[in-house]
Amino acid sequence: MAPVTSLTDLVQQRLADALSSALAEADGVDPLLRRSDRADFQANGILALAKKAKANPRELATQVVSGVVTGDVIKDIEVSGPGFLNITLTDSAITENLAARYADPDRLGVPFAENPGTTVVDYAQPNVAKEMHVGHLRSAVIGDAVVQLLEFTGETVVRRHHIGDWGTQFGMLIQYLDEHPHELDHKDAQVSGEEAMSNLDRLYKAARKHFDSDEEFKTRARRRVVDLQAGDPHTLAVWQKFVDESKIYFFSVFEKLDMEVRDPDIVGESGYNDMLAETCRLLEESGVAVRSEGALCVFFDDVKGPDGNPVPLIVQKSDGGYGYAATDLSAIRDRVFNLKANTLVYVVDARQSLHFKMVFETARRAGWLGDDVKAHQLAFGTVLGKDGKPFKTREGETVKLVDLLDEAIERATAVVREKDTLGQLSEADIAERGTQVGVGAVKYADLSTSANRDYKFDLDQMVSLNGDTSVYLQYAYARIQSILRKAGEVRPSAHPELELAEAERALGLHVDAFAETAAEAATEYAPHKLAAYLYQLASLFTTFYDQCPVIKPAPPKDIAENRLFLSDVTAKTLHRGMALLGIRTPERL
Repeated sequence: MAPVTSLTDLVQQRLADALSSALAEADGVDPLLRRSDRADFQANGILALAKKAKANPRELATQVVSGVVTGDVIKDIEVSGPGFLNITLTDSAITENLAARYADPDRLGVPFAENPGTTVVDYAQPNVAKEMHVGHLRSAVIGDAVVQLLEFTGETVVRRHHIGDWGTQFGMLIQYLDEHPHELDHKDAQVSGEEAMSNLDRLYKAARKHFDSDEEFKTRARRRVVDLQAGDPHTLAVWQKFVDESKIYFFSVFEKLDMEVRDPDIVGESGYNDMLAETCRLLEESGVAVRSEGALCVFFDDVKGPDGNPVPLIVQKSDGGYGYAATDLSAIRDRVFNLKANTLVYVVDARQSLHFKMVFETARRAGWLGDDVKAHQLAFGTVLGKDGKPFKTREGETVKLVDLLDEAIERATAVVREKDTLGQLSEADIAERGTQVGVGAVKYADLSTSANRDYKFDLDQMVSLNGDTSVYLQYAYARIQSILRKAGEVRPSAHPELELAEAERALGLHVDAFAETAAEAATEYAPHKLAAYLYQLASLFTTFYDQCPVIKPAPPKDIAENRLFLSDVTAKTLHRGMALLGIRTPERL
């Protein structure tokens, strides 16, 4: 299916042609077209152009208007104020454009990006042998939406889950398990993800207690770290057992989040071990990193401590050990030179911003990043409780992600059951929809907030049918499906010959803006812009449905068909847009 040219682009081209005809210097000048309350669009670019050409802006605007072709797409164009252009489209152009999108239900006529590349998205980074908590939610949900958006626009996306699977705590865990081998024995071959992690969590607490109270065990545990880093086969085998147990749990949580996480995409800290020494050698030989008090460091003019002294990025410790910087820099080398990425996106907590600023600058100095390859930290804020403080349990502990999702599903299931006043849904249907609504509510609350802002986690608000919630959008979609079922023999069909009511025009113009919104959200790694668009779409549909009868009272057949068509193209846009955010749209609610 060929891509559909948006109404914005059609008008933009007409204005650009008229501008260049009126003034030679205007060739390639942006007319600055935007949606307007006074007309369908307003163009503001003539003022700056007239100033540059030392021309009267209103006279230039009048000259441009005389050169614009009207009748097929543009119904009316008039000069306003000092030289603005107000543009109204024909009803037929709106309907025909939507009909072309409707004929392509998978993409809705949305074109692919002109110059797609390869982007590595680093997101959903849990730690081995530790339960996932609410802090892991944002990286997973935002990252997944960014992946979906980029792939939709034609980008080749490589997913990477940089799990914490290396470091000193594993020496402690491995030594403890060696001395207490029964701790991870399972009676059943099949162990649930949560049970696997519960076992590991118990093991970790016992090992930590032993480590803190027994100096001899502490010495043995530290020796184990050396064995692990040296690749001792038995130590690696026990470590692998921890990783495998943790993955069972990770996959169960991501499945509950309705996210696809594939095993080959999980490349943890350990995946770059073989590169660490070479990374350090390259940095030292090039002079990017220097030895300071035995450690290999990179210094920055603008990074200083409270005492005014430079704070370096430590790539290798004085004892020869490697920190996060060595791993992250090795990962950049792998992603740039092996995966051939043009862009690296890291969906990581804003509190790590200084670390990544230093890592990216180091990679730039080394020549691994530059004009051809860019790295970007998509930094996200903190999840807060209703009190505006970091989200904790009543006991002051970090909230487990699984518990939070279970509660959201429970609340949403109650809402679905309450709305099923006619008893049309089976218990299985209610459970399925409750899960889709609950998980969708959690995701949407996160994605509808700009990533760099903190947001309050309020389940009561999240599962509300009123306001900017996923349930409101899901309900709008389900409502349209109900309308289509009740329409009987009247089927959706576009009628470009019909005049459109104000609510129909507003809805149609907004549906057309889906393509540019998806492109903008992908380019800027900004899922919240798509969420805002979808909320506005559902709101405009509500207004349309209230003002323009679709089934009762029954309008003439051609009007009914056209309104069903408007409803259906809205539903398809809601469905596609929500899918890009990783949220399901149930057919019935």
